[in-house]
Amino acid sequence: MKKTMRLSMAQMRLGADRQANEEKTLDFARRAAGSDLLFFPEIQNAPFFPQYPQQDVEQYVTHVDDAIVGKLQQLAREQHMAISPNFYIEAEDGRRFDRSLWLDADGELAGHASMVHVFQAPQFYEVDYYTPSEDGFKVFDTPFGRVGIVICFDRHLPESIRTCALLGAALVIVPTANCKAEPMELFEWEIRVQAMQNSVFVAMCNRVGLEGEMDFAGESLVADPYGRLVYKADDKEQLVTVDLDLSEAVRKQEKIPWLKLRRPEWYGAKA
Repeated sequence: MKKTMRLSMAQMRLGADRQANEEKTLDFARRAAGSDLLFFPEIQNAPFFPQYPQQDVEQYVTHVDDAIVGKLQQLAREQHMAISPNFYIEAEDGRRFDRSLWLDADGELAGHASMVHVFQAPQFYEVDYYTPSEDGFKVFDTPFGRVGIVICFDRHLPESIRTCALLGAALVIVPTANCKAEPMELFEWEIRVQAMQNSVFVAMCNRVGLEGEMDFAGESLVADPYGRLVYKADDKEQLVTVDLDLSEAVRKQEKIPWLKLRRPEWYGAKA
């Protein structure tokens, strides 16, 4: 295993112009040259349309053979950098997902992860748009260690990051859409505590800026396996880059083997 991963997060301001969003995506990918992994906020080529119920969002539907995916694959290959974009993806059977792709450092589409727990509440009418994942949480191999993906609301369910850790993840990435009206301080502690409890790095990448009734907060962050804050951004658009020694997660798991001490036979609800 290589020692230190250079991780980049594109904390983006997004709007209604899909082409402009995609041009910005490519610009961030070029600026991240020299990184080993780059990922983005939730639904990065569209405005946050789930804040409204039952809208016509056909113009933001993305397919894996769209030009933006191919261009990101080319940049991944040229820069030898894994890239994980998050789009509103339509599958071959017509179902639509909040889905992160995994483009490996050779530019291959190596897999994907879809939102598992689909939320429905004011400003988050996600059931109107997203099909829940049918294949669960995913982790992907890198020369630095395994990386899991947990999408936005999923991280509120502790089983999400825990499952990635049990699948061998040393880092879990979280594309998200958090607004300033939400309890952002609590969300920071949520990430830090789960990083500590699961002995993994957790990185969360957010949107920024006012979109309709929602003012996205930024504050993208990275927590280490001890729950310490490695980096936290402000509310401005920016490329965040941090160096992470993912072997620290393995050492923490060996030093404090909490996951090995689990007794899942006792975790079921009792009448």
